Amino acid sequence: MTELAVEVVDVRPELYAASPHLLFRLRLQETSGEVVHAMVLRCQLRVEPQRRHYDPEERAGLVDLFGTADRYASTLKPFLWTHATAVVQGFTGETTIDLPVACSYDLDVSTGKYLHALHDGDVPLILLFSGTVFTRGATGFAVEQLSWSLEAPCRLPVATWRSLMDAYFPGGGWLRLDRETIDALLRYRSARGLTSWEATIADLLPAEVTAP
Repeated sequence: MTELAVEVVDVRPELYAASPHLLFRLRLQETSGEVVHAMVLRCQLRVEPQRRHYDPEERAGLVDLFGTADRYASTLKPFLWTHATAVVQGFTGETTIDLPVACSYDLDVSTGKYLHALHDGDVPLILLFSGTVFTRGATGFAVEQLSWSLEAPCRLPVATWRSLMDAYFPGGGWLRLDRETIDALLRYRSARGLTSWEATIADLLPAEVTAP
């Protein structure tokens, strides 16, 4: 039986993809001496918000997710971020791979809202692994399932996340709206001769909100 351990050694933004991705650099160690012919590695990424401190401004940005700070003891619970998959080539002993994780700036998604609210420090994550390992067997090869207990903690720097978003959404963010709302905004923009969506939203907001 294979005995696998996983460690996250680095996280970096993928700057040359069609959509935002983070690359989680993983070190895989097989300690039983088995030769791994190939592996399909599946990963569930979970955010563990209870494992970090939040300043007053961050707390204000997290009210929609966790309520006010006096409720954190019951509301700061781990939640799912996303799933990712990687195909690992054969190795003996140890290898390193990049696990690509697709990212979204959708503020209707819990993780997008959570990450947008953070200013610095780290995002505490836990990576939970499953998958299939192909090894040498009596008939040529054998197939094993990875243990459900295989996991690796990770602290994603907020600066890494922000550099990824700045690369794909420079100076801006992303909001999803219903078609009816978009149509209403288009009519409002045309009726007032506004030249951009930024000007349209600013015109709708109270002056005290848009003032620096």
